[in-house]
Amino acid sequence: MAGGMWGPALGAPVGALTLTALAEGIRASRGQPTGPPAPGPQPQPEPEPAVAEPGRATTIPTAGGEPLSPPLPQEPAPEGPQLIPRSSWEEGALADLAMYTATCLEEAGFVGTQATALTLSSALEARGHRLEDQVHGLVRGLLAQVPHLAEGRPRRAALRVLSALALEHSRDVVFALLRCSPAPDRAAAELWRSLSRNQRVNGQVLVQLLWALKGSAGSQLEALAATRALGEMLAVSGCIGATRGFYPHLLLVLVTQLHELAWDAHPPDTPKVWAPSHRGPPHSHASCTLEALKALLSGDGGRMVVTCMEQAGGWRRLVGARTHLEGVLLLASALVAHADHHLRGLFADLLPRLRSTDNAQRLTAMAFFTGLLQSRPTARLLREEVILERLRAWQGDPEPTVRWLALLGLGHLALNRGKVRHATTLLPALLGALGEGDPRLVDAALGALRRVLLRPQAPVRLLSAELRPRLPPLLDDARDSVRASAVGLLGTLVRRGRGGLRVGLRRPLRKLVLQCLVPLLLRLHDPNPDTAESSEWTLARCDQALHWGLLEEMVTVAHYDSPEALSRICHRLVQWYPSHVPSFLSQTQGYLRSPQGPLRRAAVLLTGFLVHHSSPSHVNQDLLDSLFQDLGLLRSDPEPAVAAAAHVSGQQVALLARAQPQPYGWSLRHLPRPGRPRPWPARPPPVYARSPFQHRSLPGRWGCSGSG
Repeated sequence: MAGGMWGPALGAPVGALTLTALAEGIRASRGQPTGPPAPGPQPQPEPEPAVAEPGRATTIPTAGGEPLSPPLPQEPAPEGPQLIPRSSWEEGALADLAMYTATCLEEAGFVGTQATALTLSSALEARGHRLEDQVHGLVRGLLAQVPHLAEGRPRRAALRVLSALALEHSRDVVFALLRCSPAPDRAAAELWRSLSRNQRVNGQVLVQLLWALKGSAGSQLEALAATRALGEMLAVSGCIGATRGFYPHLLLVLVTQLHELAWDAHPPDTPKVWAPSHRGPPHSHASCTLEALKALLSGDGGRMVVTCMEQAGGWRRLVGARTHLEGVLLLASALVAHADHHLRGLFADLLPRLRSTDNAQRLTAMAFFTGLLQSRPTARLLREEVILERLRAWQGDPEPTVRWLALLGLGHLALNRGKVRHATTLLPALLGALGEGDPRLVDAALGALRRVLLRPQAPVRLLSAELRPRLPPLLDDARDSVRASAVGLLGTLVRRGRGGLRVGLRRPLRKLVLQCLVPLLLRLHDPNPDTAESSEWTLARCDQALHWGLLEEMVTVAHYDSPEALSRICHRLVQWYPSHVPSFLSQTQGYLRSPQGPLRRAAVLLTGFLVHHSSPSHVNQDLLDSLFQDLGLLRSDPEPAVAAAAHVSGQQVALLARAQPQPYGWSLRHLPRPGRPRPWPARPPPVYARSPFQHRSLPGRWGCSGSG
C-alpha cells in the first residue's frame, strides 16, 4: 500500500504491507498454506477488492484466489522464543486496510460507515481479536497518515474510518485521540472537526469529551486536550444541535473550569480564602476554555450574548482571579436578556451544585443562581419562600463573597415583579449591609436600595429616616466605588421624594439633604471622576426639588472651579438656612485635614465664602477660634495653592471676629476692639487665585489639543 494510491508513508514501514500480504498472514494464522513471505511492497499489482452490498462486509481476494475478510496484520503472539513484538508498521498496515475498505464503500453513505466497522470487526475476529482492543492502534495510525494524504478520496477515507470507529466505540476513540495529541496538532484538529460534521456520531463524541473534561481534575494536560477538542468541534456549524440535552451542563462545566483556572489550588489542610493567584493558569488553557464557551454560545444563536459580554468586559472578568464571579453575573444577565430558551435547564442543573463541597463549583453555581433570579419565569420554578430561605442562609455565611451574592439575589427577587416585595426581609438586610467592611457588600446594598427607590410605591419616607444616620459617613468613605454609589443613592432618593419636598413634606429627607450638602459641594472636586460626576448629578436633583435656582452655578463650579460661582452659592445658602451655617462650617472644617490637595483647597474656599456671607450673630466665637487655628496651620501646606487660599480665608475669619462684640480674653484679642458698639463697614470679598488642579472641562481631558 505504501507505493499504491496512498503514497509513501514517512517515518518507516507504516503502510508497507499490501492487502495480499495481509491475507497471507491470516491464512497462516488459520493453518492454511501460504506463499513466500513478502518483506515489502509486492511487485505485482494489488487485486481490486469487491465492493460489498450495504450492510455486508467487504471481501478481499488473496493471492490464492480465496475471498477473505480484510485481515489485521497483527498476528497473535506465539508462545516460546519466537515472540515478535508489536511494532508501528502493524498499526499503519491496519490503518491502510481500514482506509482502503472505506474508499471502496465511499458511495454507500452511512451504510458504508457501518460496513467499514463490520469489515474491520470481521478481520479482527478472524484473528481472535476484538475491534475495541485495537482502536488505539487504528487512531494512532490514522493520525500519523492524515498529514501525508492528498485532499479528496484518500483523506475522506481516513475520516470515514474514524467515524466508523466512533459509531461503535466513541469512548475509545475520544480517549485515544486525546492521548495521541496532547499538544496542538493540525491532524488531530482535522479529525475532531470531521467527527463534529458527522451527525451520527458527534453527539456521542461530545458527551465523551464532557466526561473526559469532568474526570480530568487532577491532570491539567488532559483537561487542556479535552477543552481544545471541544472548541474544535463546537466551532463547526451545525454541531450545537448535538448538545441538546446537556447544553446547560456543558456551559456550567466550562464556566466552572474558568473559575478553577483563575485561582491557585490550596492544600487541603489550609483554609480556602478569597486570595488572588500569584502565578495564574497557563494562558493557553484559559484561552481555549474561553473560545470553547464562545463557540457554544454563538452556535446556539447567542451571538448577542457574546457581543454583550465583549462590550461589558465580561470575558476579561471571567478569566480574572478577583472578577470571575462578576463575569458570571454579567453572563447570566446576558443570557436572561438574549438567550432565555436555556434558562430553565440551566437553573435546574445548577441547583444540586449549590451544595457542592468544591468551592469553585459552588460559588459559580451561586453566581448563576443569583443572576438568573432576574428572570421572572425562571425564578418561579421555585417557590419564593424556598428562595428567600436559601438567600437568608447565605447572609449568615462567614465568607463575604457568599453574603455579597445573597444581597444581589435579594434585590433581584424583590424587584422582579415591577414593585417592591418582601420589604420586611429586604430592607433590614440591605441597611445592615451598609456597615460591612467589604466594599462589594456595601456596593451591592447601595445598588439594591437604589433599585428599590425606582419602583412604584417606594418607601421614600422610611428610607429617608433610616439612611440619615447611615448615608453621610459613606459620602466620605475611603473606597471610591462606595462614595460614588452613596452619592448616587442620595440623588435617587431626592428625585423620588421631589413632589413631597415641593409642598413642604418629606421633613426627614430635607434634613438629610442639608446634612449632606457640604460633602456634595466638596466632592465636586473629588479626584475620582465617578464620585465627582455623581455629586454633580445629585446636586442638580436637589436644586430641582428645593427650587434653589443654582444649577448654573453648580455646573460652573463642577467643571471650571469658579470662585465667583461658589460665592453666589454660599450667599444663597446663608440667606435661606442661617441656622445651619455653624453646621456647614463644622463640616467644612473636617475637610481641611483631607490628605487630598484638591479637597483641602475646596474646603478652604468654601470656608472663606461662608464666613464672608455670614452675619456675626450666626457663628459663635469658639468655632471662629477653631477655624482660625486650622487655617493658620494650612499656611504652611506643601501645596502652594492651598497655603495661599488659607491665608485669604484666615483674613475673612479675622474680619468676622472683629465685626462682633467680643468678650474679654478671647484668643484673637490681639485684634483691635471697638470702644462701643458701632456699625462696621462692609467686609471686602475674598479673592482667590486660579486653581492649579486639573478641571473636568479642560481641553486635554477630552483628548483635544486646545486652541492653536
